[in-house]
Amino acid sequence: MTGLRVRRGGGSAPVVLLLHGLGATSEVWDGVVDALGDRAWVAPDLPGHGGSDPLPHYTFPAVAAAVADLVDPAGTVVVGHSFGGVVALHLASRPGLRAVVGLGIKVAWTDDELARAAKVAAREPVRFDTRAEAVARHLRVAGLDGLVGPDQPAAAAGVVEEGGRWRPTLDPRAFGVGEPGVAALLAAAPVPVVLARGEHDLMVSSADLLALAPNSVDLPGLGHNAHVESPAAVAALIPA
Repeated sequence: MTGLRVRRGGGSAPVVLLLHGLGATSEVWDGVVDALGDRAWVAPDLPGHGGSDPLPHYTFPAVAAAVADLVDPAGTVVVGHSFGGVVALHLASRPGLRAVVGLGIKVAWTDDELARAAKVAAREPVRFDTRAEAVARHLRVAGLDGLVGPDQPAAAAGVVEEGGRWRPTLDPRAFGVGEPGVAALLAAAPVPVVLARGEHDLMVSSADLLALAPNSVDLPGLGHNAHVESPAAVAALIPA
């Protein structure tokens, strides 16, 4: 866990480990945390995001290894959004892991989409003269534009000042993780897995999820960041 910014709270077991999506920070889970009541929770900034250090090289197994010690062997349910959902599936065999909830995972990738992601991963971080510009870029990349205000914690945690200029905290190299291989991860998972999506999520279709998991869930009226739009609806998916 060296170099990770980790937030914790609550008290009653089992622990809920919350893993955000690409470009976001742990603050996107604040509404879900409130909905959990006194349930114990742990929410890291994933490597190369927010206040956490970058990795030398990004793969889904490497990101999972960086947060693996946050799984409480006495009992943990892991909830991951999008990029974080794939990381959650990589943790499925950790001792103490009881269940996985994957929200908004993009399970079908074309060669063109993977090539575009690799191209983004090769770019240098973009720097801006003002904090407002950096915040706007952060919210757009994280898919939070229109859902999170520029002065809210989920916006503030996603930018940093360096040498008088501002940039999103996201390490662009994280875009280079490659095809997630969700079908194989589901087949290997030794614990119950629930896949869910917002009804209006453009990243993954209902048909995509049903092809992999007949018990997948559509959350009515919500989009890709369903946990931000309706924290209670997502919290209801988390097993006791």
